Amino acid sequence: MMQMTMRWYGSRHDTVTLKQIRQTAYVKGIITTLYDKMPGEVWELDEIQAMKAEVEAAGLDLAGIESVNVSDAIKTAAPERDRDIEAYSKTLENLGKCGIHMVCYNFMPVFDWTRTELARMRPDGSTVLAYHQDTVDQISPEKMFDSISGDMNGTVMPGWEPERMAKVKELFQLYRDIDSEALFANLKYFLEAIMPVCSQYDIKMAIHPDDPAWSVFGLPRIIINKENILRMMKMVDDPHNGVTFCTGSYGTSLKNDLPDMIRSLKGRIHFAHIRNLQFNDGERDFEEAAHLSSDGTFDMHAIMRALYDIGFDGPIRPDHGRMIWEEKAMPGYGLYDRALGAAYLCGLWESIVKENS
Repeated sequence: MMQMTMRWYGSRHDTVTLKQIRQTAYVKGIITTLYDKMPGEVWELDEIQAMKAEVEAAGLDLAGIESVNVSDAIKTAAPERDRDIEAYSKTLENLGKCGIHMVCYNFMPVFDWTRTELARMRPDGSTVLAYHQDTVDQISPEKMFDSISGDMNGTVMPGWEPERMAKVKELFQLYRDIDSEALFANLKYFLEAIMPVCSQYDIKMAIHPDDPAWSVFGLPRIIINKENILRMMKMVDDPHNGVTFCTGSYGTSLKNDLPDMIRSLKGRIHFAHIRNLQFNDGERDFEEAAHLSSDGTFDMHAIMRALYDIGFDGPIRPDHGRMIWEEKAMPGYGLYDRALGAAYLCGLWESIVKENS
């Protein structure tokens, strides 16, 4: 049985409270992180225990971590790589000791995700995150943060922290000699190094796909399609090396058959992010939609059916929601539309279970 969860950024950073999340009735688990930890830092046992205790005190389960961020040294094979992998392994060990067994992470260079708008107005008055390739083509990477920072509603968005964005030029220099093959090799090195601790503490590593599923500003993207993700699974063929199946990220490429990809990854999907996209003028102009199939491009019933068919029993979350009902929150992470999404996905799941029993 899958577990419906919601991402939560902690009481210091999130506009949504654990009490509100619990009252949705659909959401039983929380996906969170130690938001102030930098890549390469060890998460100490007492910090993890305090985070877990806060979630459990609200009557919810800490279902997994998103993310323990991978340092640029690891991604680029810089001299500090082994030191950072050692710190990462220690963090995984501490998570395992606290009974936390799923870690979502990504291996994207520089930008964790890219959008050109954080508040595109839809006809119904809701606002959504959106991407337009022409806008990206006309802007320099250093200006990317400036173009969206005014739409963050006073929040700090993961992957777009101001201190990181201040170093964009430096980061691009770091990746100047890194192509797709080098990135794959560095990912393999990282995974092989952490698999022993993952096996010992039963930590399921769930890589998040690149978003969008093509090169942005010339940076390599590797976790983008069925071929590449199956290559990664075979490259380190261990059940602890798995996937966060994010429909919104894989779905940015209309070449990706989402239900087929899910069925090809039986036993290796450890976490699912479910959301819908609406494509506009071409394949590289899209906006996020309501979770409802008819509001976007994806057949959400077929996606949930594929997860059921492979016996998926991990945490799942409604990914980015629209901003509706005058809510002011971190773009994509308000309460109301994600609660509607959780209800919709639970309804689909219940109908599929009952059809098959």
